[in-house]
Amino acid sequence: MPVKPPARGKSRLDVPGVDRAALAHAIALDTLEAATACELVAQVVVVTNDPAFARESAVIPALRFVPEGDARGLDAAVATGVAAMDPSARMARAALLGDLPALRPGDLADALRAAASVPRAVVADAEGTGSTLVTAAPDVAWESSFGEGSFARHRALGCTPVAVPDASTLRRDVDTADQLDAARVLGLGAHTAALLDRRG
Repeated sequence: MPVKPPARGKSRLDVPGVDRAALAHAIALDTLEAATACELVAQVVVVTNDPAFARESAVIPALRFVPEGDARGLDAAVATGVAAMDPSARMARAALLGDLPALRPGDLADALRAAASVPRAVVADAEGTGSTLVTAAPDVAWESSFGEGSFARHRALGCTPVAVPDASTLRRDVDTADQLDAARVLGLGAHTAALLDRRG
């Protein structure tokens, strides 16, 4: 899971009365807590150059932190994490973006079970154009192409779309205030909810 430093993260997420960097941290923390609580996740590798976020998330179990190094984009950060975790591709791997504040562990587990039957898999975001989760089976080389319009690129890389329900919390990533409102309807994680409750 890549986490950008505050200066680069969530530039489009403008919520009145809420510090953008603090909100990005809260969203990432909620995503991390849900991922580590998922029964099918053995370990979460966080790739970041943000020491403040590393300190904030240190209390979450089963985390490993890997420095991003020179910022070269999401895919380079993800590849850094995958290489640090499993350089020989002996296990199933997944990349999850840290912008899913309503994520529930069960929704992630359902998607990972479905993804286990194919060499590569992808989960589309709620709009159907981006990607929130990409997986690779054991002995399958890692490839990803996150960013705007990534769902089509991941399909071109051989990823099989996972049939995740529209209402799944795994599909509701957050880049804008409107998307945050949609995530709130699903039920925000504790960190994001507390931060929004304090505004005003």
